[in-house]
Amino acid sequence: MFSYRHAFHAGNHADVLKHAILVHVLDYFNRKDAPYWVIDTHAGAGLYALDSDWANKNAEFADGVARLWDRDDLPPLLADYVERIRDYNPDGRLRHYPGSPWLTMDALRDRDRLRLFEMHPTESGVLARNLDQRDRQIQRQTTIYGTDGFEGLKAMLPPPTRRGAVLIDPSYEDKQDYRRTLTAVKEGVKRFATGTYAVWYPLVQRREVTEMTRQLERLPVKSWLHATLSVKRPAGDGFGLHGSGMFLVNPPWTLDAALKPVMPFLARELAQDDRATFTLQYRENP
Repeated sequence: MFSYRHAFHAGNHADVLKHAILVHVLDYFNRKDAPYWVIDTHAGAGLYALDSDWANKNAEFADGVARLWDRDDLPPLLADYVERIRDYNPDGRLRHYPGSPWLTMDALRDRDRLRLFEMHPTESGVLARNLDQRDRQIQRQTTIYGTDGFEGLKAMLPPPTRRGAVLIDPSYEDKQDYRRTLTAVKEGVKRFATGTYAVWYPLVQRREVTEMTRQLERLPVKSWLHATLSVKRPAGDGFGLHGSGMFLVNPPWTLDAALKPVMPFLARELAQDDRATFTLQYRENP
C-alpha cells in the first residue's frame, strides 16, 4: 500500500476547496424531500485530530482552514463550511477536522444513505472505529467497504433512489489514478446519467492532470463546473502540490454563483506567495 495518509493533509487548502463545495452540494440535495445516496470512493479515516503527530507533521491546516477560523467576513458558502467544522470544536479551538464522510453524515436525513470505500487497511480500520462513535441511526445508514472504490462504484450505480452524488478523490500517488478517475466518471455517467459527480485532483506538474481535465470537459453531460485554486507558484523541481481542482458533473445550479465570491477570496486569503490564483468555469450543454 502507498504511504499516503489523509491525516497529513487534513484541513489544508485543498480540503477547504473540496469540503466547502461538498457542503453546498449536500445542502442543495436536502432542498428536496426525495432521498439520495452519497458514494465516497476514497473515504479516509473520517475524522482527524489536528494536534496528532500525523496532522502536525507538516501542519498544513495552518495555511488552510485555520486562516478562515476567526474571520467574520467569509462569503456565505465558506461561512457554511466553517460552521460545520465548528460543530467539532465546541470550545472554539481548532483541534478536530471532519473529513468528507463526517460532513456527509451530518447532512443525511433518515432515508438517505452513505457508502464509503477505503482500501488502505489502517485507514479503513480507523474509519470503522470512528463510525462506532456515531449514533445508531447514522450507523444504520452507512456502509464501509475495505475495497477498491473505483471497482466498488460500478455496483452502486444507479442507486435505488435514482438521486445521488459521487465523490472521487484518490491520492493520485499512482499515476494510474488519473486514468481510473476519468474511466469511473465516464462509466458512472453511462449507468447514472443524472447523478452528481465531484472529482477532486491535485495541481501538480504532470501531463496527466491536463489530459484528465481536458477529457472531463468533453464529456457528453448536461452541465459541468470546474474550479481550481493555486496558492503558490509551482516548485522549480516540478514536485509538490501548489493547488487543487474540483470538477463536477451535473453540479447544483446554485454552485457557480455561490463560488463567484469564494474563489477570489480563497486565492487572496490562502495565498502562500504572489502567484496564487484561481479559475472558475461553468458550462451547460444543449
